Amino acid sequence: MRYRYYICDVFTDTRFGGNQLAVLPHADGLSDKQMQQIAREFNFSESTFVFPPEAGGTRKVRIFTPAKELPFAGHPNVGTAFVLATAGELGEIESSLTVTFEEKAGSVPVTIQRRGANSFWCELAAPESISVGKTIAAQSLAEIVSLKPDDIVVETHLPQVASVGFPFVFAELRDRSALEQARIDIEKLTVLQTQGMPPDIHLYIHSADEFDIRARMFAPLDGVPEDPATGSANCTLAGLLAQYSEKADGRFDWRIAQGVEMGRPSVLTARAEKRNGVVTGAWTGGDSVLVSEGFIEVG
Repeated sequence: MRYRYYICDVFTDTRFGGNQLAVLPHADGLSDKQMQQIAREFNFSESTFVFPPEAGGTRKVRIFTPAKELPFAGHPNVGTAFVLATAGELGEIESSLTVTFEEKAGSVPVTIQRRGANSFWCELAAPESISVGKTIAAQSLAEIVSLKPDDIVVETHLPQVASVGFPFVFAELRDRSALEQARIDIEKLTVLQTQGMPPDIHLYIHSADEFDIRARMFAPLDGVPEDPATGSANCTLAGLLAQYSEKADGRFDWRIAQGVEMGRPSVLTARAEKRNGVVTGAWTGGDSVLVSEGFIEVG
């Protein structure tokens, strides 16, 4: 069987930047094993497989890293919406359209906005409310990311698990130098995982340049040594920072850089809303650009 695929770069408007994504817009007939093999063949941080809806949504979407299936992820949703819009799979989009992807974490709304003749900007809404979990001592996290304990900033929060559909460990770092120096110690990360903690580490700093935040995300135990742009993590970070804010109400917006250290610069927007001290939603969005299309032989 031959399956059409598209490759796009997500969270960038420049080819060969951002986060690569392979999308199979008509994946009917593929088994779990075949989807995992295809994801491993592309070897991007994620690949998506699109099916007809089963629960009233626009499409059912399954997301695979080279190592496993994910219940939810950010750039695969943004990129899949972009590909379907660009390929004409969603009909004519004059100005904007909101689609709903059925995923293991729940329903994921994605708003698609036309920006030009062949340009679409997409933003997803988190499928779950922000939830926070266990904290990790700064000393322990510093050892995992090969930094000194005083490189970890704990004024707002300790290194902490948080999720809006997929959990990460979040830690704020002292400065850009610490962010650039971070390296994962696989053995110590494996120990963290055996303790029941998620093995995906999102590090960030508050930036004083053209970006509000600069970030890096490491998930080597999921087959992703470093991710150029992690929509789900930055969407969660928006919710987490809004939750810790002293403001009880309002909208919180961030412009985020990721992937710079690995030569694939990415630009993400993330936002959250808060009412009466409760975070009511989190979103992340950005540009995408089509790189290639073709067919892959299966079986």
